[in-house]
Parts: sequence; C-alpha cells; structure tokens
Amino acid sequence: MSARSGEGRRAASPLLSAAEVTAQLGDVPPPAGHTDAELAAVLGLLTDPTGAGRRRSRIEAVVVGHSRDAASAAAARAFAGAWRAAGRQVWATVDWPEEAASWLRFAGRLTAPEPDAWVIAAAAPGWAQMSRRLRHSTGWDPARTVGFAALGDSRLAALAGPGTLDGMRGATADGHTWVIDRGWVTRSLPGPPA
Repeated sequence: MSARSGEGRRAASPLLSAAEVTAQLGDVPPPAGHTDAELAAVLGLLTDPTGAGRRRSRIEAVVVGHSRDAASAAAARAFAGAWRAAGRQVWATVDWPEEAASWLRFAGRLTAPEPDAWVIAAAAPGWAQMSRRLRHSTGWDPARTVGFAALGDSRLAALAGPGTLDGMRGATADGHTWVIDRGWVTRSLPGPPA
C-alpha cells in the first residue's frame, strides 16, 4: 500500500491521559441532583431554541446519554420521562463509565440512531473523553446537543479541545441557560432575549 492510499496517515487518538484530565478538571465537582428549573430549561432548549417563542423546533426524536453516577442517571431518566410525556421519542439511552480503554463503542451507540438532537447528563471527565471520540469518529454535532448543569464549565470545553464542544447548549441548576462558543461557556438569563 502506498502513502498516497492512506498508509501512515493515522490520526492521533482522541483519548486523554488521566494526568491531563486531573490537571484540567481536578476541582470540578461531580454532578449534583438536577432541579426542576434545570429540567424545564433543558426541555425548553429543545422545544424553543430561540427562547422567544418565535420559531418552534422540529426536534422530535432524541438520544439520551449519561455517565453512570447516580445524579446523571436520575437526570437522564427524568428527562426521558418528561420528553415521552410530551409525546416525543427517545430512540436510545446510552451510558458510559468515567474511564474506558476505548470510547468508540459508546460513541457509536450514541450516534447510530441519527436523532434530531442529543441530551447529555454526565460528569465532566467522561464527557470530555466521549465528546472527543464523537468529534473524531462520528457525525455528532455539538450544536444539536443539550446538556445538564454539570457540563456548563469552560474547563471542560478546554479539556475537550478546540472546537469539540462549540455550539453545545445547556441549563444551569437555577434555570438559566449556557452555550459553548470558542471554548468559553456563556450563561444567559431565562426568558426572551433583550
């Protein structure tokens, strides 16, 4: 096989070392239990992404992803129940550990159904690893992804790498929203924009 046909062009692994994760996220707290305001804001981001009621979303089918800690699993269950109660579809629920030798299987399960959007409730270390694998190996789009409060942290965006999480939106525990733009998390107040 010649170099022209691909030999020697392997991309670097997106896997982060434990030292990199600890150095960047050492003091990031684990996910706390979700609040009603947070869940309402997550639902609102999916059903009315402008926040002003001018344009309704066509998001019907989602895939829910979560890390295996109790708070993230509970948030994922609460979201899935509320989404289904609203007459919408959850095509799959995928969980992952905080550490794995390979993230490809989890990434494939998260993206294979090709949903309208993804909803993520996770601890920062595992989501950093997962999001890097998603960007490296799948057609996942962070702009079609909504997260719970634990993921609204600029340290996570920096660890995931340039552009990996740009466009991802989410909710804070008090019902505010956040978006990741150029590696920074920007928060906004609930309600219509000024």
